[in-house]
Amino acid sequence: MAEDKVKLGVSVTDEEALLFHQKGRPGKLEIVATKPMATQRDLSLAYSPGVAAPVRAISEDASRAFDYTVRGNLVAVITNGTAILGLGNLGALASKPVMEGKAVLFKRFADVDSIDLEIDTEDPDAFINAVRYLGPSFGGINLEDIKAPECFIIEQQLKEMMDIPVFHDDQHGTAIIAAAGLINSLHLTGRDIKDTKVVCNGAGAAGIACIELFKAMGVPHENVILCDTKGAIYQGRLEGMNQWKSAHAVSTKARSLKDALTGADVFIGVSAKGALTPAMVSVMAPQPIIFAMANPDPEITPEEVQTVRDDAIIATGRSDYPNQVNNVLCFPYMFRGALDVRATEINDHMKIAAAHALAELAREDVPDEVASAYQGNRPKFGPEYIIPVPFDPRLISAIPPAVAKAAMESGVARRPIVDLHTYANQLNARRNPLANTLQRIYDKVRRNPKRVVFAEGEEEHVMRAAISFVNEELGTAILVGRDRLIRKTAEEAGIDLDRPGIEVVNARLSERGDEYAEYLFRRLQRKGHLYRDCLRMVNNDRNIFAASMVAMGDADAMISGVTRNYSIVLEDVQKVIDPHPGHRVIGVTIALCKDRTVLVADTAVHDMPSAEQLADIAEEASGVARKLGIEPRVAMLAYSTFGHPEGERSDRLREAVGILGRRRVDFEYDGEMAADVALNPDLMAAYPFCRLSGAANVLVMPAFHAASISTKMLQELGGATIMGPLLVGLDKPVQILPLGARDVDIVNMAALAAYNLGS
Repeated sequence: MAEDKVKLGVSVTDEEALLFHQKGRPGKLEIVATKPMATQRDLSLAYSPGVAAPVRAISEDASRAFDYTVRGNLVAVITNGTAILGLGNLGALASKPVMEGKAVLFKRFADVDSIDLEIDTEDPDAFINAVRYLGPSFGGINLEDIKAPECFIIEQQLKEMMDIPVFHDDQHGTAIIAAAGLINSLHLTGRDIKDTKVVCNGAGAAGIACIELFKAMGVPHENVILCDTKGAIYQGRLEGMNQWKSAHAVSTKARSLKDALTGADVFIGVSAKGALTPAMVSVMAPQPIIFAMANPDPEITPEEVQTVRDDAIIATGRSDYPNQVNNVLCFPYMFRGALDVRATEINDHMKIAAAHALAELAREDVPDEVASAYQGNRPKFGPEYIIPVPFDPRLISAIPPAVAKAAMESGVARRPIVDLHTYANQLNARRNPLANTLQRIYDKVRRNPKRVVFAEGEEEHVMRAAISFVNEELGTAILVGRDRLIRKTAEEAGIDLDRPGIEVVNARLSERGDEYAEYLFRRLQRKGHLYRDCLRMVNNDRNIFAASMVAMGDADAMISGVTRNYSIVLEDVQKVIDPHPGHRVIGVTIALCKDRTVLVADTAVHDMPSAEQLADIAEEASGVARKLGIEPRVAMLAYSTFGHPEGERSDRLREAVGILGRRRVDFEYDGEMAADVALNPDLMAAYPFCRLSGAANVLVMPAFHAASISTKMLQELGGATIMGPLLVGLDKPVQILPLGARDVDIVNMAALAAYNLGS
């Protein structure tokens, strides 16, 4: 279909999005049991007769539902589909992908469980009656994509009827983030909020929520002019009015948006592309604050503003401009804090607290893992950095405590938190560092795109991955293979390779083949290879050819392994590329578990490493951890713990610890120790002399087979997400995929290769 080529956003096509939602288990959610269900006893405890005990306890004390059920961490995302994103009223069923996505964001950013509910009615009363009885099931209600003015009626009545937070994110999420930006903009321009003149264009849910929150923060009522498509909303206006607009009518001579903007300090736009013109900006006060938040295109672009003003502070809803107003900065953390104190509502005090927490976070020094997501130097609080970015890992420990504290101070918390500092530390443990790290890696590669060789270019899913790599703006994808076969496979699969950024190279027909063969012959001539052997390898072996491209500077990195065993690909690559000077080639696997990320090494190269090799492996793996934003705590694993029981295989681990001591390495390490001791601080406490300050996050295995077995068991039995082995220590960036890797895995590994994680 022609529409499959239409862009949905930056680098995502309809075809890719549909495939993403369809493949595997359709949709983006599943229900996972949190208790074991392996034995008859488990079933007896989970259901009959064991379930009777919590039933009786809850019937006697309703608050015990938070102790014995998921209610305290469960939010319903509810809509009727009357205002889906920027697509309009497409109905309840069509909204389901968006609501599933919202539920995923709740889980991803704040570890809040969520279920989407699509209610098939446009009647506000019917909608309210459907939702009002859901209180016993959920700890909070997130309303979404409901058109104005019905959204005002629905939210207000449900707040009055229910004793759990009811929060319409389209209104309040946007308002809270805009408020955070306003706080910092006023600070930078030296304005007093009580003297600030605000003009808001857009009198729907978000616009009215913004000005209501600004007024609650201290902007005087008479200093705010609200505008809609018919102009300024003034006292006495009759056309196009309703009770929500009337509440913000002011005495003013302004009749148009331009009239209202004359001398104004702040423009808030939640309307449409082009609503604000450079001429209107030119009549605003010095150092104007412009939040053009219409999506997907702002009311005015920063470039247009800069044609008439060089003193403006600008925010938009777009990720490709500084200061993105993105609701994901707010709603997961608002509910996290509200749920954790069992709040009965989300009130203005909590919203203002969240806005101030966001503003204060933007003023703090930026950590390395956030800094790498920005172009140029480390971002610093100023006109182009007034709002944190969504992947800032500090958000979860900054906003929920502020929200929880405000809930307690305003009397809506049913379970106060005594130690907010400890609470913040507990929230940090909910982070997903791998996803944060991958986003950081993607952002860094986008700033310096690379030429990556996909050695197995004839495979359909490799082609799809190459297209995604290009669409993600990570660089150029070079597919190695026979051009005719690649084109035929692509045509049959409906893959369009005729686009900038995709190159196809046939090893046998390459003009560089002779030079690659000469290079390879110089390396292998004293290892039993003739020139014709080298030429044959370059022409016929795509791994040799791809590695030669990288070695000779014709490409920046390569990936392979979808169709060949890891060790075979590594053997081919090492014929062409040497270890990085002073480094050891190893494999490091990232295991993303429920509550932590752990690196395991060596998972690919050394069968039974010596003590010296184990020390090298520990150093290489700790370097990878730091590149991923993890401060390493290295455990040298064995079946024994500090000499009990004795065994000759443990001697190598103890000796490796001694070698690391003599090298004076700059990371925490200890061993030998069993895996449970390394990963469980309670068990580790029995060994007060242990050098590790907490649970280990880098596990050095005593042998390759132990590493391989343990990571595969973790994936299949423990539900961990496994990435790797990542190849570390080569002089040029190469990553080897597991056999049968998915296209998303291929793209991630290509990004890691381009990032040059391994040397």
